[in-house]
Amino acid sequence: MKNFLKTLGPGILFASTAIGVSHLVQSTRAGAGYGFTLLWAIALANILKFPFFEYGSRYANATGTSLIDGYKKVGNWMLYLYFLITIATMFFVTAAVGAVTAGFMDNLFGISSISNIKMLPVILLFVITLGILAIGKFQILDSMIKVVGIVLFLSTITAFFIALYKGPTADISTVKAPDIWDAANITFLIALMGWMPTAVDLSTWNSLWTLEKIKTSGYKPTLKETLREFNLGYWISAFLSICFVTLGAFLMFGTGKEMPNGSASFASKVISLYTDTMGNWSYWIIAASGFSIMFGTSIGLFDGYARSLERVGELIFLKKSDVHQNRKPYTIALFITGIGGFLIIWFFSGNPKGFKLLIDIATTLSFLVAPIIAFINYRLVTMRDFPKEARPGLLMHILSITGIIFLTGFSLFFLWTKFF
Repeated sequence: MKNFLKTLGPGILFASTAIGVSHLVQSTRAGAGYGFTLLWAIALANILKFPFFEYGSRYANATGTSLIDGYKKVGNWMLYLYFLITIATMFFVTAAVGAVTAGFMDNLFGISSISNIKMLPVILLFVITLGILAIGKFQILDSMIKVVGIVLFLSTITAFFIALYKGPTADISTVKAPDIWDAANITFLIALMGWMPTAVDLSTWNSLWTLEKIKTSGYKPTLKETLREFNLGYWISAFLSICFVTLGAFLMFGTGKEMPNGSASFASKVISLYTDTMGNWSYWIIAASGFSIMFGTSIGLFDGYARSLERVGELIFLKKSDVHQNRKPYTIALFITGIGGFLIIWFFSGNPKGFKLLIDIATTLSFLVAPIIAFINYRLVTMRDFPKEARPGLLMHILSITGIIFLTGFSLFFLWTKFF
């Protein structure tokens, strides 16, 4: 147990980052709009994406380097491709999470009611997030995420079981769900799976956080300890996705109500799902835990992108791959991420459906690049120079190949329905 507590962090950080948009937003929307029709898609995405995230932790523990370093071993083309994928998705992803978090912040603190500045919640969120990471480094993130993760886990589990006890608001057995294979609904299906539990290209973060945890704790765990800690976080997040679908289905599906498009109104509706189930007494607890987990997601997201940009920049632009001893590259990457995300939110803020559109763009982009990252991650842990004792077993091989086929097939299917 002492050793487990020393390794605890990266897996919980992954789960907390994943729970953000994919669970609070997409899973709730799936339940509210389609009932339990899309449960198969959520289950498949969680199961078939698992190996490619697990390989991030596996690779870091076995080699002492990140997946990004592994991409360089595959070839400079892969390093440049990862860099382009990161640049192409990071601002949309940061903006999507930032918009949701700002909505929860506004709902909790009523910022819009005391100011006419429309973007003030977003501005405050970004300033606070960037400040914490620029000053506090990994230790604050590691400590804070454990607390907010436990709070949201307990509140979600409580709401889930109360909802099961009370039953659905409408008679969902008589309500026909929309045809998901209709062209208009395919986009949502792809977006849902794109970030379930999160984008595959964020698997590099697991390796970076695993290395940082070893560095800050001074303890080098065994491969088994590292994977056990990651598996705990991953499968907790997978179970919670089912909880959010259930809350959306039981409390909204068949009632004629829809999830709002605005970030603040969406946050308010999510919180009401809890309070309608648990009672009005729980409002402040739920509002605070909802904002806390989204705030933790935002911090994890900013940190992950900054770390990955810093490392890929070192490998591309420096002659040697030695890690910088100062924080300047990290801080520069951090502020680039923040400014780009803010500009995307500002651009979409004038569109009445901008919030929903922003989420769908970010999640769809993530899904389309997933097959490439999945294939390379699998290749890295099966190469000849990868330690034999750390290579995945037969089940992971089967899941990996199936997952690559699944991700590739659905990406091609989406492109076909969209453009042909």
